[in-house]
Amino acid sequence: MLRRSLLATPLLLASGAARADWVPKQPIHVIVGFAPGGTADIAARVAGEAIQRRTGQIVVVDSKTGALGFIALKAAASAPPDGYTVAIGIMGSLAVGPVVPGTLIPMDIDKELVPICNLVSVPMVLIVRPDAPYKTVAELIAYAKANPGKVSYGSTGNGSTNQLGAELFASEAGGLKMLHVPYRGGVPAIADLAAGQIDIFFANVSEAIAQIQSGQVRALGLASSHPNPLVPELPLLTRDIPTLDIANWFGLVGSAKLPRDIRAGLAKLFIEGISDPANQPILAARGLEAVPQDGAAFEATILKDRARWAKVVKQGNIRAD
Repeated sequence: MLRRSLLATPLLLASGAARADWVPKQPIHVIVGFAPGGTADIAARVAGEAIQRRTGQIVVVDSKTGALGFIALKAAASAPPDGYTVAIGIMGSLAVGPVVPGTLIPMDIDKELVPICNLVSVPMVLIVRPDAPYKTVAELIAYAKANPGKVSYGSTGNGSTNQLGAELFASEAGGLKMLHVPYRGGVPAIADLAAGQIDIFFANVSEAIAQIQSGQVRALGLASSHPNPLVPELPLLTRDIPTLDIANWFGLVGSAKLPRDIRAGLAKLFIEGISDPANQPILAARGLEAVPQDGAAFEATILKDRARWAKVVKQGNIRAD
């Protein structure tokens, strides 16, 4: 329901603001489509614990992994529209998947889901093998230009955000020619990077910080417009290439059949939860940033990123299969 609800959302929120009196009377289940301990899981738990701490309302985090998170999204879309079953939606599922040809999406995202609110984001970091001959981003670009096709980059699969981040970097750095090496996840990709089997990798900073701090890989730059507490001294890629502001976001979505007052009530509850000042050190320790966007702002973010990544996909002739 993303596209269809775009025009309706401002009215939805205006109406919801006037009648945002929905209060849950039983536990709210948040379905997460990714492994426990990952960013999606952390976002749900941090918000849920703050909600319970502030209001006494119980939030239960359920795991339904697989199919790039679409199993969880489908479960939320199919649940009774009573506000007690929602899911975590990520950039890869809501904004990237729909614009990458060949992506297997077992549902109509735009008709079956509605954005409720955004929760957190995490920037990507450009890391390289420890013995790479380039020490800075400028040296990497110069090396790649002088050696077209010799610099390899890893990803978590065809059409993944890692691939799109690398392709955007290649394009914005002057049309670099690099070799794509897809993996079945970030762990094996980073392991091969540390072993020198591939040259560079765009990773969520929260997922690569251990290897960066131990020296197993070298970080060249952060794909953000501002520093991150995990790597406060790391150069920002946006200083030389402003478009390289790449943050994966994790928000709350629910059935498109959810009544307006329930959507507004859920958004208020979770935005206040994730914005709780007590969460700041918890999020910072993981390199995460609270993104308390309401339904309208979250939907705008989704559609903006779809348009952005669609251009990268077309330019790079990227497919998921």
